[in-house]
Amino acid sequence: MLVPALLAGRDRYERRMRACIDNLHDDALTHTVRISDDDRALDVVVVARPAPSYVIREARLTPVGGRIAPSVVSGFAGLAGVEMVGGLTRRRADAVGDGDGAALAVDAMIEVARLARQVAKMPRAEGEQAASGALACWVLDTRGWPDLPDSCFTYSAAGRALFDTRPVAAAGVPDLYSPRPGQRAVFERSKRARLERADGRLRLFHAMHDNVHGFELTLEIDLASATVVRAEHVTPRLPYMGVCSEPQRRFATLVGETADSGLRKRIQTTLGGAAGCAQLYDLTSDALKLLA
Repeated sequence: MLVPALLAGRDRYERRMRACIDNLHDDALTHTVRISDDDRALDVVVVARPAPSYVIREARLTPVGGRIAPSVVSGFAGLAGVEMVGGLTRRRADAVGDGDGAALAVDAMIEVARLARQVAKMPRAEGEQAASGALACWVLDTRGWPDLPDSCFTYSAAGRALFDTRPVAAAGVPDLYSPRPGQRAVFERSKRARLERADGRLRLFHAMHDNVHGFELTLEIDLASATVVRAEHVTPRLPYMGVCSEPQRRFATLVGETADSGLRKRIQTTLGGAAGCAQLYDLTSDALKLLA
């Protein structure tokens, strides 16, 4: 029987995240994230170079509520100079250690790294091309973030081909590619994750809303068998409606899966990869982490 540690002594757990990106430097972006749950809360501010280097120039963590170990605060500051690329998760964990609030601090930096893929710093004339339509935005995406090709269906060859066969609506705007000097809240994101135990089931809910995405997903797991019995989600907003929509139906294939320690790895090929949706994979994987 599934017995998530987060539900010890309670039947409901919730985590909330709010984040934004400000353009306060000529050659860097400022990422601010607040994460809070039923036990503690913290704020992080990371000033980092945009793609392709993603180098952290400054990292600060401020405890807001609950127990946050001083070693976590000082360790987080030690991430200055690190690139937000492959291997960052291990370096984050090594830096903050295992004191109170360490796991929340690591998750906050994960959110910062994801934010770094949402705003670029192109010349303004180039960014203005986003107003030309969906395909222009897609081209700007691949220029602004070299790690995007084949990261999901939209940035695969099959995804690109759909722009020539159907109407596609893009959510991108020039400011996301070339924010104005001193511009605050260029990009804003909120998340809410919830784990509940009721009627012999575990219910997982995870929602994300920002300038270009809108996801709300629900999983229900039978407690006795650890089997996924419900997998539904809605996507009121996507970067490219008509293209990003294609891999969303994959979420329903989770019904019948066993919610064991290997499920997060198995969904890398089910929901992620060049045929899937990176955001859907991340949101589902993060929700499943609550079961550990």
